Amino acid sequence: MKWNVYDKNCPTRMILNRIADKWTVLIVGALAQETKRFNQLRKEVDGISQKMLTQVLRSMERDGLLIRTVYPTIPPKVEYKLTQQGKSLTQLLANIRDWSEQHADHILQAQTRYDKEKVNN
Repeated sequence: MKWNVYDKNCPTRMILNRIADKWTVLIVGALAQETKRFNQLRKEVDGISQKMLTQVLRSMERDGLLIRTVYPTIPPKVEYKLTQQGKSLTQLLANIRDWSEQHADHILQAQTRYDKEKVNN
């Protein structure tokens, strides 16, 4: 079957939505080098709520991008690591993060100019 992301009914839209999500981008970056526990991820991905982190991790696990391992300890120890599929996203998403940081000043200036023009018109 040939996939077409421009077709509204194509499943690739769901995949694009997953990997373009800001939280997924940041979680993939956080897990790129090592396995981490939930609270490590929550501290590293500043601003994400516990509920949102849980939701994104579950979705990424369902999509085959990460593995969740539960160790039978008290309290249970849970770790997250990228699968090979998840690892294949690390450079691509690192490039997007880098681009965002490199162009933030320009984007913010453009927004300020745009907003001033719209107020004056």
